[in-house]
Amino acid sequence: MPADHVGCDEFRTTLRRPDRRAFVRAGVFGAGAVSLNGLLRTEARASGGSSQGRTNNVILLWMRGGPSHHDMWDPKPYAPVEVRGEFGVTDTNVPGIRLSDMLPLSAKMMDKWAIVRSLNHHDAGHSTGDQICFTGYNAGPAPDENVYPSIGSVVSKQLGHLSTTVPPYVMIPRLLPGAGSAYLGVAHKPFETQADPAQPGPFKLPNFKLADGVSFDQIGDRKGLLSRFDTLRRDADASGQMDAADKFQQRAWDILTSRAARDAFDLDREPAKVRERYGLIPAFDPKAADRCGAPNWAQRMLLARRLVEAGVRIVTVDLRWWDTHVKGFESLKLGFLPRWDRAYTALLEDLDSRGLLETTLVLAWGEFGRTPKVNAQAGRDHYPNVFSAAVAGGPVKGGRVVGESDSNGAFPKANPKSPQDVLATVYRHLGVDTEATYPDNGRPVPVLPHGKPIDELC
Repeated sequence: MPADHVGCDEFRTTLRRPDRRAFVRAGVFGAGAVSLNGLLRTEARASGGSSQGRTNNVILLWMRGGPSHHDMWDPKPYAPVEVRGEFGVTDTNVPGIRLSDMLPLSAKMMDKWAIVRSLNHHDAGHSTGDQICFTGYNAGPAPDENVYPSIGSVVSKQLGHLSTTVPPYVMIPRLLPGAGSAYLGVAHKPFETQADPAQPGPFKLPNFKLADGVSFDQIGDRKGLLSRFDTLRRDADASGQMDAADKFQQRAWDILTSRAARDAFDLDREPAKVRERYGLIPAFDPKAADRCGAPNWAQRMLLARRLVEAGVRIVTVDLRWWDTHVKGFESLKLGFLPRWDRAYTALLEDLDSRGLLETTLVLAWGEFGRTPKVNAQAGRDHYPNVFSAAVAGGPVKGGRVVGESDSNGAFPKANPKSPQDVLATVYRHLGVDTEATYPDNGRPVPVLPHGKPIDELC
């Protein structure tokens, strides 16, 4: 048995007593292990769901700030110049569908993905819009804090872990407004990578960091020593409570020490050619990157592919910041759109080549779109009245457009859709019961207040 593998019986023998837990925690892992262990232990009380052996999963590409539908997925070439903006249009490999000419790679594989062009809601605030799109409910008095659980937390609660070596819900790199667990509790918060693949240098998760001078191979020796100590008091607990707690400590241990988990989060295992296809920082003009302010989040998308491949049910990738009020066209042209075009198509190609696209639904959207009329600072402002989303994988048939905005991209013209409809589509793919209710201070609250899956995508 490899030194980094911990069996169920052996783990229970090792980590039963609080003084031993403190010993292992202090001597081996940092704060990340403590937080994950607490999260999983809480699941003993908070979760009524369990893994049902489902294989479908989701990558949610969250374009916070609001990507411009006019300048990406719903161009208006015949509108007045103050509406159509500075970019042209390009044909795609699907007759009748046109995109911004800033997305040439996406256009060449339009048959692999679809667009919803008639999304709308009522809220032009960033965090309040986040709440609607992550939860299906309006924000509470503190919009950065969830009053209702996010889609990832609902998935964690209802479906549980697909794999014993990775969490069900992961956030890259850290928690976003709207993405929390609310009354479902800490057990269903996302596992945050904290470390950011978009930053230069090696990508190492703090949760997997060992104390100085300790190797994973040494953990087995320490575990064995603690096991021998434990035999002296093995029969002391007749209540079974320690065994119940140990079940969740074991899961934390498995995630933090298993080679499978470490490998899933290890981007250095990817061939250089794959990483370059997504887009590394040297692939773009550094001066342009500085001017446009676009982060190099391409490697975050690659990490998402690795995680769903390893068994994570839902991965949310932070692709902020699309809030292009000032010099918006410059920012989009110099960084955001070339990087998006390259990384998005790389992700779809990568998933497809690995046989993962059929089971992985990829949803790309933000909390709203941008105003039809270009402002005086060559940008566009917040606009929830109509916006677009890109959807691929799972049951989605590529080369489709659902809904239509009017000639200026100002309001839905045909087949309007809501964020709740998008969430219902994702939930159906995963097998989540949207009519299920969970208690909030004793009051049963359904997973979604309303919304129907978008059948036209399938």
